Amino acid sequence: MSCCEGCFAFAGNSQKEDIPLDKLDPKSAKYQNQLYKQTLDFLQKVPLFRRLPKDQLPFLAAACNHPTIRPRQVIIKQGEIGNEFFVVKTGEATVSVTNPDGTTKEVASLKGGDYFGELALLRDEPRAATVTAKTEMQVLSITREKFTGLCLSEKLRFVARKAVGGGGKRLVETKPPSSKTKQERDLITKALKGNYNLREMVTLDQARIDHITDVAWKETIPAGQEIITRGDLIADYFYIVQEGAFEIYAPAAEGEEPQCVQKPGKGDSFGELALLYLVPRAATVKAMTNSVVWVIDRMSFKSILMKVSDKKVEEYVKHLNGVEILASLLQEEKQTLAKALAEVYFEKNEVILQQGNPGSTFYIMYDGKVEVTKDGKVQTTLSADKSTATAMYFGERALLHNEPRAATVRAVSATVKALALDRDSFNLLLGPLEDLMSRDESDKPVTRTTNNLREQANSVKKGRRIARKGLKKIGLLGCGGFGAVELWEEVETGETFAMKMLSKGYVVKTGMQESVMTERDILLSTNSPFIIKLHETYNEPQTLSFLLEAALGGELFETYNRMGFHGKEQHARFYSAGVVFAFDHLHERRIIYRDLKPENLLLTDEGRVKITDMGLARFVIGKTFTTCGTPDYFAPELIASLGHNAAVDWWTLGILIYELIVGSPPFEADTPMQTYGKVMRGISRVNFPRQAQGDIGVLVKGLLCADPSSRLCMRPGGSNNLKEHAWYKGFDWDAMFNQTMPVPYKPNVKSKKDIANFFALPADMPPQIKYHDDGSGWDKDFAT
Repeated sequence: MSCCEGCFAFAGNSQKEDIPLDKLDPKSAKYQNQLYKQTLDFLQKVPLFRRLPKDQLPFLAAACNHPTIRPRQVIIKQGEIGNEFFVVKTGEATVSVTNPDGTTKEVASLKGGDYFGELALLRDEPRAATVTAKTEMQVLSITREKFTGLCLSEKLRFVARKAVGGGGKRLVETKPPSSKTKQERDLITKALKGNYNLREMVTLDQARIDHITDVAWKETIPAGQEIITRGDLIADYFYIVQEGAFEIYAPAAEGEEPQCVQKPGKGDSFGELALLYLVPRAATVKAMTNSVVWVIDRMSFKSILMKVSDKKVEEYVKHLNGVEILASLLQEEKQTLAKALAEVYFEKNEVILQQGNPGSTFYIMYDGKVEVTKDGKVQTTLSADKSTATAMYFGERALLHNEPRAATVRAVSATVKALALDRDSFNLLLGPLEDLMSRDESDKPVTRTTNNLREQANSVKKGRRIARKGLKKIGLLGCGGFGAVELWEEVETGETFAMKMLSKGYVVKTGMQESVMTERDILLSTNSPFIIKLHETYNEPQTLSFLLEAALGGELFETYNRMGFHGKEQHARFYSAGVVFAFDHLHERRIIYRDLKPENLLLTDEGRVKITDMGLARFVIGKTFTTCGTPDYFAPELIASLGHNAAVDWWTLGILIYELIVGSPPFEADTPMQTYGKVMRGISRVNFPRQAQGDIGVLVKGLLCADPSSRLCMRPGGSNNLKEHAWYKGFDWDAMFNQTMPVPYKPNVKSKKDIANFFALPADMPPQIKYHDDGSGWDKDFAT
């Protein structure tokens, strides 16, 4: 049982003591020893304190107070800022929440062994509920002042959130669709419509349901067989029960047996997370009787969702067919361009083109009205109507030459929606338009996609070479799902580097070969003080290794939690500004990042901020459809599989700023599916706490628009819209870019070999999967 702020109950909460405390003299040594032992026992069960080194628990126990609470006494009150944590030793209390309409509801009760208010030890945060003593209570309590005074906050170890991937190009085993009776189709339809999580994520109209039903196949599962095993990497299927019964077993605490939490039967469904992305299974599902299920695989499901995008491409091609300057393009080339068109949005009186300014972008307006003026005189108005599929275009000569705009185009309707394509993207995809217009009719269509971006990355000139054999390991910095990051020293020079090592067996098993090669290419093509630098890559029999710049100040995630920086606007401005410069650098190179979070922001020994981990980054012109990232930071178009572009990065920045101020992301929930439901309902449903209101609230909402084209930095002006926002008033962007701005926090780093700001343990190392070379040569170009 829990309330929002951290209020939990234990089963079997206390060890049986030799002599009850109430039978001992409170002044005796035996009483004090027994009290101390009991206190330790309570504290060891609190998840927050499990993150402390065990040798620190005695200091925590000694610092606890032992007050008595009278019946009906309010211990904490909803809305008040808390700074004290409590463990119930004896007695009972009620937990109540007051709703916005003024009504109060009792949501939980507390008894011996339960605790509440743990987040108050880390940061200022309004209490999420009111806790009132029902009977006389004996409690343990500790204030934030005592907790931080013992430097315990600096010794906490926090579990980083893991990113999830799209599954790469790993072959997913499928079977031919099974024939279905009307009753069976009705059962599948009802199950899909009745799956709350699916309804929250995607729009399942009847046409989509029919397509999904068509591809399903039938399988028989014998009694006792696990159809899903917790931790399994082969997690590609969603199941609907035709006949039989299953039990779902959730993971249990260490040393305890897994508990059955759900019993799906006929018409029920499970495994829907597999339809979104690749992630190890979170629970075990076992057949309790001989059963029959319908199976749907992820690739078929996502292909059905993407048909909406295919229809859009067809519509965009029709618009391109009406552009005279593009008449020489073949249909295949127009399809390539259609996939690269970006949706843009303008408000009334906004200038889209300015006469005399150099231009590089071509627009197709599909909804709205604009006014065209030349030398201050109105020449004409252009109208487009989305409902009738009429479109107008302007600025097309920008695809040929960087010549001044011949006229000014201004939005005169409330909104104008258009598709845009810039000359650089056009040239990257098809080459110069001038060459295409003059080519021979027998020439084949050009289909470059983003391969030439990779070629540019591989042509980057290298500096001093660093031989693998000249390096020695110092210690462990961090662990992830694919591998580990360690600190290594170049023996000859004494320079230290971060070595990120990936298990080749794991890469192949998850189908991430192309992703790893792309990560290498992206790192080679970036050169920003706000992005961790790549020095070398090494290819060894069992591992692929990235030799990276070492940032020894630690993760921003750990730093914020240990130092209590949440809510400090100076810090949030500084770190978010670093992300803005990193995103500008990446987006200029047609790279989208997709995995922003405090865990992926590192501090240097000087306190400068840098983005790390390009494992989910991609070269993208137009849109990509892989669902990946960290669930708390997912944008709505990512969840709905509608295709996404650089707008997802600006969404993640909005989440980051909110988290740095509030202490938790705005759509946080107990499960990823609940989080996705909140995301799809929108930021307007989020109750912003006091510290996130005002200018910062306006900024966050401007970045968290459901429509990607409406997000603050996707509007005309780009990231300058953010830099000029009222929340950044007085912020010196030039000093930030030039690395001359004073840092808000300087980590304690004693030397180039100091790893004290990192808390990974050898036990955290991911399992290695043995690699057997298949002879395909997928990794032959990895090593620099």
